[in-house]
Amino acid sequence: MDKLVSIIVPVYNAGTYIENTIEMVCRQTYAQWELLLVDDCSADDGRKKIEAFCRRDERIRLIAKDKNEGAAKARNTGILSAKGRFIAFLDADDVWLPAKLEKELQFMEEKEAAFVFTGYEFGNEQAEGTGKVVTVPEALTYKQALPRTVIFTSTVLFDTEKIDKSLIEMPDVKSEDTATWWKILRNGYTAYGLNEVLVIYRRPGKSLSSNKLVAIKRIWNLYRREEKLSLPYSIYNFVLWAFGAVLRRI
Repeated sequence: MDKLVSIIVPVYNAGTYIENTIEMVCRQTYAQWELLLVDDCSADDGRKKIEAFCRRDERIRLIAKDKNEGAAKARNTGILSAKGRFIAFLDADDVWLPAKLEKELQFMEEKEAAFVFTGYEFGNEQAEGTGKVVTVPEALTYKQALPRTVIFTSTVLFDTEKIDKSLIEMPDVKSEDTATWWKILRNGYTAYGLNEVLVIYRRPGKSLSSNKLVAIKRIWNLYRREEKLSLPYSIYNFVLWAFGAVLRRI
């Protein structure tokens, strides 16, 4: 159990992807894992598909919530149920390459780290790589992370022997994942980046203009309301963030 990885997947109407997601985890070269699929009151056939996998593999567990509360609370439900020393997050529509866990665990051990993440590639609707790769720095402290939202949820891995689970739990705010990384780093931890593409971030081909506006509002609210940064320091980080966000998408 010492090397068990708890993989937490929030599931909401993900029936289109969920079978591929589970099969992808089963193909990991590192086999000592448990897969916690937290169903957030889906209205599609995803739960039935998950139940079929649970009957075939005892490592796969369905956690059915009785109230829809969003991805952050679904992940927190998974954290509370996790049996593993290590915790990884995976969104139901993203893709892990087969060696993701094995390479990331080895990297974590080499760095003696509590918090690691990897590079990733943007994918199309079919999760085929588009060639747009996000490279990651060797390390990120709190101040370094504020203008760089480069840590992607499906790439992270935590060692709960070195970091308390309460720090990994996500707040109920917009962009809860970024808020969580900053909370952890603010408490004195450093995040170490494995600069290798081990995850495909599935993104639809439709226009993202409205999503960009939402992202702008969310990052600004994080600076001002969650982190309580001064107005000048918020502007400074925001300008750097906007520049980096553009670079990641060209």
